[in-house]
Amino acid sequence: MTEHSYPLDADGVWCQVLPGCTRGRPALFLDRDGVVVEDVDYLHRVEDVAICPQAAAVIAAANRSAIPVVLVTNQSGIARGYYGWAEFQAVQQAIAAAVADAGARFDAIYACPHHRDAKVLGLRHPDHPARKPNPGMLRRAGEALAIDLARSWLVGDRASDIEAAKRAGLAGALHVQTGYGRAESVASLALSGAGFDVRAAASIAGALTLPLFQHPL
Repeated sequence: MTEHSYPLDADGVWCQVLPGCTRGRPALFLDRDGVVVEDVDYLHRVEDVAICPQAAAVIAAANRSAIPVVLVTNQSGIARGYYGWAEFQAVQQAIAAAVADAGARFDAIYACPHHRDAKVLGLRHPDHPARKPNPGMLRRAGEALAIDLARSWLVGDRASDIEAAKRAGLAGALHVQTGYGRAESVASLALSGAGFDVRAAASIAGALTLPLFQHPL
């Protein structure tokens, strides 16, 4: 498969809206590594994919409540030349298949490969607007799926995830202790403030207590 066969936009960002997706509602945005799958530095091998406990159950619960589930992930390993879109796609297919076993599915996938230390031609950027903590991926999804961003939430394990949610105008974010969560708790929780609620939980299972699930439209 050639690069042009992948769902890349003009900026080289992976923007994949999946068939049957839910539109026009508040969404659950999920970071990938350390939240949905166990964190492995520069995950690019299918055999290293391990779904975090309760991740599939949370995604399935969102599906049942007609809450769009959008994966937003930085993928600097592509810019660094550690792997390519073929490996990313294979990993994503493995993740999708694993959560499907629990009756869960994603509505959209967004991945930003850009990085200031890129080795791959065209992917070096000092601060690409799609790379978290910038809100570009969330805003792309918001436009593509007509998402009510002001009532949406994000689950992440890094302060950059939480900041991206805040800058995108989301209602709030859940910082989890999995992945890099323990090291970044203080920085993440410090982003809480007027109009943006940051909560903490041991894992993605805590998402089920968010207003998104308690008061669905």
